[in-house]
Amino acid sequence: MSIAVPSGRARSSRGFNLRQGLRRVVEAAVTPLEIDDVLDVFHPLRRGAELRGRIVEVRPETTEAATIVIKPGRDWAGHQPGQYVRMGVDVDGVRLWRTYSLTHGPRPDGCISITVKAIPDGVVSHYLVHRSRPGQMIQLAQAQGEFVLPQPVPAKLLLVTAGSGITPVIGMLRNLFSRSEPFRGDIVLLHSAMTRDAVIFGPELRGYAARGLIRLVELHTDRHGLLDVADLDELVPDLAERTAYACGPAGLLDALEEHYASRELLLNTERFRPVTVEPGEGGTVSFADGRTVDADGATPILDAAEGAGVLMPSGCRMGICMGCVLPMKEGAVRDLRNGAITVAVPGETGPGGVPIQTCINAAAGPCHLDH
Repeated sequence: MSIAVPSGRARSSRGFNLRQGLRRVVEAAVTPLEIDDVLDVFHPLRRGAELRGRIVEVRPETTEAATIVIKPGRDWAGHQPGQYVRMGVDVDGVRLWRTYSLTHGPRPDGCISITVKAIPDGVVSHYLVHRSRPGQMIQLAQAQGEFVLPQPVPAKLLLVTAGSGITPVIGMLRNLFSRSEPFRGDIVLLHSAMTRDAVIFGPELRGYAARGLIRLVELHTDRHGLLDVADLDELVPDLAERTAYACGPAGLLDALEEHYASRELLLNTERFRPVTVEPGEGGTVSFADGRTVDADGATPILDAAEGAGVLMPSGCRMGICMGCVLPMKEGAVRDLRNGAITVAVPGETGPGGVPIQTCINAAAGPCHLDH
């Protein structure tokens, strides 16, 4: 008597057919939903799903700043210290996208973290600092950004930060000092904040200084006034020998860039808002659903539309992530960074219109967006 043993190919085919049959049964059971809809409820961080994260901790840093620790989905590709992440946060039923610097070094739990400072009229920042809770889900994009240290790390560094500008830099420091052999180079950190208590990560930074890992220069506006770049040469006598990184308010970065350019020195900067030129003519922005918004020539279309209640896609808000791009079918806009005019003429620019970034373009006359 002989027994027929199914071949590997037959067994594989039978297994595939079984899985397909089970999927059809499950799909019938959950209709009108799809299987992925059900999996999103029970296993939202699974591989292959839309990239999300789950908040696992909200840790106050100051009265107006908090660190949000997030467990990312399995498709999170990692990051380099100094990079940022684009996040979609649901606030009162509306999904809003913002960009935040990643503030952690290597974590054995696989989590990521951002540190957010609540800013005036900042809908998302206030929500994350004061209302977010562990267990909440957020949308994620992969990490981006060029504000990272070169390899090998230069022996002498100068880090200039102010306010929440410390957030990308703290990730760099945590990464350098969490290694099995911590970085032993020469780091000067010059940080400005309103008061001593308002220094985000203040105890941690002072701890690094006490251990001799950095030379920390704190300037508190209530006592010392604003940082004057004319004092840099006195505060850091060997300025020209140091690889420099700076992050903070636009006014500070503008002054630093001018200071470094006058000495023909290189400065690496990270801005949370783009540099803008003088405003030009505004206009009426109309949308495919018939809504219209009056926008001046100094306000990004994204901000003008949101101020009028139009829900817009967005991300970094400084012209980097391309999360705000919409097609302009007709009209003209002006790039607030350099004054360049982009024009869309029906019948000449193609049926799809001209893609524009709404976060860095203002109306330069009437324009129509396909949104």
